[in-house]
Amino acid sequence: MPSKARPDPVQTAVELHERAQEARSRAQLDEARSLGLRSLRILEKAVGPHHPDVANVLNGLAGVHADRDEHSQAAALLRRSLAIMERAARADGPDIERLRVQSLDGLAGVRRAQGRYAEAEPLLRRALALAEKNFGRQSLDASTILNNLAVLYKHTDRFAEASRLYRRALAITEKALGPEHPEVATIYHNLGGLEHARGRYARGEPLARRSVEIRQKALGPEHPAVAADAAALAAILDAQGKRDEAEPLYRRALAVFERVHGPEHYEIAVNLNNLAALRHAKGELAEAETLYRRALAIKEKILGRGHPDVAMTLNNLAMLQKSRGRLAEAEPLLRRALSTFRKSLGPNHPKVRACRRNYAGLLRQMKRTVPTIRREVRVRGRRPRR
Repeated sequence: MPSKARPDPVQTAVELHERAQEARSRAQLDEARSLGLRSLRILEKAVGPHHPDVANVLNGLAGVHADRDEHSQAAALLRRSLAIMERAARADGPDIERLRVQSLDGLAGVRRAQGRYAEAEPLLRRALALAEKNFGRQSLDASTILNNLAVLYKHTDRFAEASRLYRRALAITEKALGPEHPEVATIYHNLGGLEHARGRYARGEPLARRSVEIRQKALGPEHPAVAADAAALAAILDAQGKRDEAEPLYRRALAVFERVHGPEHYEIAVNLNNLAALRHAKGELAEAETLYRRALAIKEKILGRGHPDVAMTLNNLAMLQKSRGRLAEAEPLLRRALSTFRKSLGPNHPKVRACRRNYAGLLRQMKRTVPTIRREVRVRGRRPRR
């Protein structure tokens, strides 16, 4: 009998990588990680550690780690992928250029998640230039980078630029994929979040509702991406005082996130922070404190103590304690929040100014003298130069 042909290892690795990406799309991250690692080991042995196909698998595996809030691991994989693609700089072809764009975009996304915004922007700008040059200004490759650059601009309060980039990405994506595609929902989600950040809540509500409508129709109500859309809509409703509609959306999203991700994940921390603010507004102060402290613990573990998202929850917890008359507990929280905001965002950022006002108001309520207040505020968060 003829011997049975051995399977091609490269084809096996490709199939494992595709299965890993399918598992990631279903939010089955443990399975996705296991499949991705198997694919990587086989491919490294078959084609060598510096092949562009290895970079492709590294990018996919990094995405899984990012979804798991394992940003240091994701960054290491993406740096290695980018190094491979830099070695392949003389290679031609759309697949090589697309991989290079994806490596840059992935590393930028991790840097943004880590709060390292100044490092993320040049990576995204380089990725956008490559995407537009190789695939055209109206390509989906360019649209992806436009969306991600807009997300960065929202975080750095460059709202007008973010809006322009989101709208351009939306037009490209709707034309290419149709108005009911989940990628379109992503951009509507982000547009709603931008209006929330600008304080234009009524404008954000229909955008957020559209993202929920599109994605729920495509993926079903229990998918974590749909839960994220629902949580974003809840935040916009909450800001308009529609708390009775917002609260069940928060709790529904929280249940999905905990089922999919376990008890500690960034999305859970964000949702806990927002739910705490709602419970604070409803006068449920003890529950609000419990929620804030849980959110703070998760953020510190995932992001580190010096991340601006950590400072946001510190500020919120401090203002809760201030409202309860616990001024001595609020003061070190606000002091740390202000210092963290200033170091991570710079002295002129709106979050720094808002936290500075909160801190100065607390010190006045504690009956500190005017010179002491000025000295404390100056040390913890320098005033912008006039």
